[in-house]
Amino acid sequence: MNDIIKEIEEQQLKESVGEFNVGDTVKVHGKIKEGNRERIQIFEGTVVKRQGGSNRETFTVRKTSGGIGVEKTWPLHSPNVEKIEVVRRGKVRRAKLNYLKGRVGKRAKVKELRG
Repeated sequence: MNDIIKEIEEQQLKESVGEFNVGDTVKVHGKIKEGNRERIQIFEGTVVKRQGGSNRETFTVRKTSGGIGVEKTWPLHSPNVEKIEVVRRGKVRRAKLNYLKGRVGKRAKVKELRG
């Protein structure tokens, strides 16, 4: 029974997933369906957390839009995620950046990784 589930999960994995970590600023190209049309919308922000494993892995991206914090959680291996582009590498010492929710302005930024 367990082998059957593993086989099905392996079939759902994407071959190439962008290499990114928590703290990085990324552009997520997500497919959006509007009626019978399909388009790609870009969501740019800081990766707050990555969790799960295998085909269930998700990541949460946070951005400020109009002075309001917006968070969106994406399944990593979803067909609705076209690609993930890394804009900047962030220097962080945590796996989950929940402390960013309470910060505003420059304090909500993550330092850039040099090198």
